[in-house]
Amino acid sequence: MELVNLSTGTIIAENVIPAYTFIKRLKGLMFTSTSSFPEGDAIHIQPCRSIHSYFMKYEIDVLYLNESNQIIAAECYFRPGTIGKHHKGTESVIELPAGTINKKKIKIGHSVQIQNLKERVS
Repeated sequence: MELVNLSTGTIIAENVIPAYTFIKRLKGLMFTSTSSFPEGDAIHIQPCRSIHSYFMKYEIDVLYLNESNQIIAAECYFRPGTIGKHHKGTESVIELPAGTINKKKIKIGHSVQIQNLKERVS
């Protein structure tokens, strides 16, 4: 699955990992052994209102989405061992490699969509 910014038409991530079960939401990126989150990857955590980065070894970017998949808040270079802010209206969160928000020029108010690669081709 890929993450597309509908407001700009750009692909944010080519490999979106769904975290929709309790265990996958709980684990997230904790205890991952790499020193950074690979570029082009993302995790979509739903339902999710806030995050933490305990037991992580690297920074990430975070997008907070409302029920319409509109970005209502964002945090760049979210440090390991911290707790994210609670943003009213958050229904899900997307975690991205650090620097992605700036590199892809993602803004609050943009709408995103997670889609299968097949959907884009057809």
